[in-house]
Amino acid sequence: MERLICLVIGYAFGLIQTGYLYGKSQHVDIRQHGSGNAGTTNVLRTLGWKAGILTFLGDSFKCIIAVLLVTFIFEHSYADNISVLCMYTGMGAVLGHNYPFYMKFKGGKGIAVTAGLIASTTNIWITLICAAVFITVVLVTRYVSLGSLIVVSVYFICLIVYGQMGGFLAEPSCLKEIYIIGFLLVVSAFYKHKANIKRLLSGTENKLSVGKKEKI
Repeated sequence: MERLICLVIGYAFGLIQTGYLYGKSQHVDIRQHGSGNAGTTNVLRTLGWKAGILTFLGDSFKCIIAVLLVTFIFEHSYADNISVLCMYTGMGAVLGHNYPFYMKFKGGKGIAVTAGLIASTTNIWITLICAAVFITVVLVTRYVSLGSLIVVSVYFICLIVYGQMGGFLAEPSCLKEIYIIGFLLVVSAFYKHKANIKRLLSGTENKLSVGKKEKI
């Protein structure tokens, strides 16, 4: 029951579509521009760096706040395995972000939300490693999609290492759930980027460029 509650809480926070709301404040429906995606990259390409940064922070912090809320609610009654509840919350936030019911289930791709999950459920070193990997890949290749796919893969590896080292302080059964959720997040990211993967393989993927509208 606790897991379902956490999924619902996460989904509710995930429904806060920062990019869509920011676009509306600028009299722009972000879904009608660029890729039609409500995530950070399309906002950045359509509305500029300021909008992109605000969208990333908003989408990251909605997950962080959801995790903090769940921790506050269950830290005493479910203290031994609070980590697994936080992971369910993060998965719910990604689902809410990617598939908001009030936007006909057309949201973002969940990378910024996953960044919030990484920051709120692991440690500073894993967060810094993932940030460094993403930034390096994007700076070198200028492919945001490639950076996103590589960073979620690196996160999954770090998740397992962190768990095996006792970082989550979870029982073995809950630890397996954490790994499964981490794997599902990777699958979700690859699925949402399936069109990008095809373009990467064919050499037609758009590189990061701000100031003109591009399909991402």
